[in-house]
Amino acid sequence: MFDAYHNWYYDNEVWMTTTWLGVPALKSVQDMWSYQEIITDLQPDLIVEFGVRSGGSSLYFASILDQLGNGVVLGVDITLENVHDKARNHPRIQLMESSSTCPEVADRIRSLRRGPVFAVLDSDHKKDHVLAELTTLTPILRAGDYVIVEDSNINGHPILPGWGPGPYEAIEEYLAANPQSYRQDLDRENKFGWTFAPAGFLIRL
Repeated sequence: MFDAYHNWYYDNEVWMTTTWLGVPALKSVQDMWSYQEIITDLQPDLIVEFGVRSGGSSLYFASILDQLGNGVVLGVDITLENVHDKARNHPRIQLMESSSTCPEVADRIRSLRRGPVFAVLDSDHKKDHVLAELTTLTPILRAGDYVIVEDSNINGHPILPGWGPGPYEAIEEYLAANPQSYRQDLDRENKFGWTFAPAGFLIRL
């Protein structure tokens, strides 16, 4: 049942028409709801988003931080030309035009972090790139920090079965090689029945 709805939701591009305050936010709405619950519990002072596009999800995260009264969003993308002015001009959002795996990005995260970190990996969905992101990000994180690896639903999990190895396979390989790095948060993952990030709700150990 859930896979059928998941495929319908994806194939009909509902996620492509989802907006936050009028700005495209290309995510599933139930994942966005899960994220705000996690952020409220975690109280991060830094939210890292790899992959910005129009900036709707960055704006969403900044809106939550506005309500919590603390924190900044660091949005990283290889191009920032499509970022909406509402996101570009929000005082809590800092943008960085770079590949997410560049050493300068790791340095920027280190310089910004004070307390807990919530990170979303949503840039290049090829397996090797996601592995490189996890390899770059994990040493910076501390116990209790939270990572979402998005779009692990591709390559047949359950959508786009012909995609080839992607985020899901990157998670499998990384956790097999680094079993003490993260705990998979299955309660959050399964709360609404399906997610664009299967196996990708990770808590740093």
